[in-house]
Amino acid sequence: MKKGVTILLFVVLAGGLLISCNNKPKGMESEYKSASEILGNPNYPAISYGGYRHNTRKIQPTLEELKEDLKILAALGFKILRTYNLQFDHAPNILKAIRELKNEVPTFEMYVMLGAWIDCEGAWTDNPNHEEEDESANTLEIEKAVKLANMYPDIVKIISVGNEAMVHWAWSYYVKPGVVLKYVNYLQDVKTNHKLPNDLWITSSDNFASWGGGDSSYHHPDLEALARAVDYISVHTYPFHDTYHNSGFWEISSKETKGLSDIETINILMDRASNYAIAQFNSVKEYLYNLGIKKPMHIGETGWASYSGDMFNIKGTRAADQYKQALYYKNIQSWANKNNISCFYFEAFDEPWKDSKNPSGSENHFGLITVDGKVKYALWDRFDQGVLNGLSRDGKTVTKTYKGNPDNLFIAVLPPAILESQMN
Repeated sequence: MKKGVTILLFVVLAGGLLISCNNKPKGMESEYKSASEILGNPNYPAISYGGYRHNTRKIQPTLEELKEDLKILAALGFKILRTYNLQFDHAPNILKAIRELKNEVPTFEMYVMLGAWIDCEGAWTDNPNHEEEDESANTLEIEKAVKLANMYPDIVKIISVGNEAMVHWAWSYYVKPGVVLKYVNYLQDVKTNHKLPNDLWITSSDNFASWGGGDSSYHHPDLEALARAVDYISVHTYPFHDTYHNSGFWEISSKETKGLSDIETINILMDRASNYAIAQFNSVKEYLYNLGIKKPMHIGETGWASYSGDMFNIKGTRAADQYKQALYYKNIQSWANKNNISCFYFEAFDEPWKDSKNPSGSENHFGLITVDGKVKYALWDRFDQGVLNGLSRDGKTVTKTYKGNPDNLFIAVLPPAILESQMN
């Protein structure tokens, strides 16, 4: 065990946590839910959440802004949130906001998958060193995660070590699986020493390829050891991005679409997109099964952008609009619910900091709700049920995009690109 992690152990042991003999925090036994009770349970829908309203994370959402968002998400039925790092006040303030809402309304129910960011040495510079980790920063992240899980045992149900920390295309920061394994093993040891709730689950949330579902370059003894060490596998899959980067499933010929309208053709393509995501998920399951590893598996991220000014617009793959986003959301959620899989759909609200220099970039438009509180087409049916009545974001009443007019919405739907059929 390295020095940084040894120091962390002292901090955790010094802090302690009052756990009853049944591993549930004293005074919370009747209302306490474990990770195993909520993950894979269709009654506990999950979503990835960032409350950032501006094109920089230097402007942190206030506690009141976070509570405003939490009320919206709770009204929509979401009960598990995913956060990503502890470098900012955002995640700790989410936990504080949930606690305050629970105190104000005892029936308020919301849980958190708490992310601890993991970086390589020299991350986000011109020369990242993927052979080494940023041990001081990573240890601090883990230390904060343990502290918050102990402070909020009724809310924090999962700690995720890293976000896409092992996938090779994350060139700015990725690490090798052994680094993630070290911190997962450490957290499992802390649980064994009863300094975290026994039923808190530990995972790492990463791309399907880096969980072994891709090419053999990812297949490594440390990855196998990691899969055995985590409590469940959290898999990312993004067919939206692959409409550009790996577009075979997105291509459709005039022969296939003969007699079909644009909308009917889009429906076919979106069925293919969800099946593509499911195939990536299953590729991880197959890889692990062949290793004799049978662990619960859930989707840590998947999503679809509703707008793009780059390679996914009318001049590119034509993938980005609210109709396609709605189809993908409903398809993947339906499959997940039927198979008792939690899907931390990406994401709740648009976040303009994601591609701050390019406001029309697709990364800024993955939310199911806009920055100014307009519910996108995927959630119009929930809006129509009146669950959002009286709620607002930043002083603006929550409404529908396109003023709720489907005719206006469909004007913006991008027609599919049709390939000419090849002569036999």
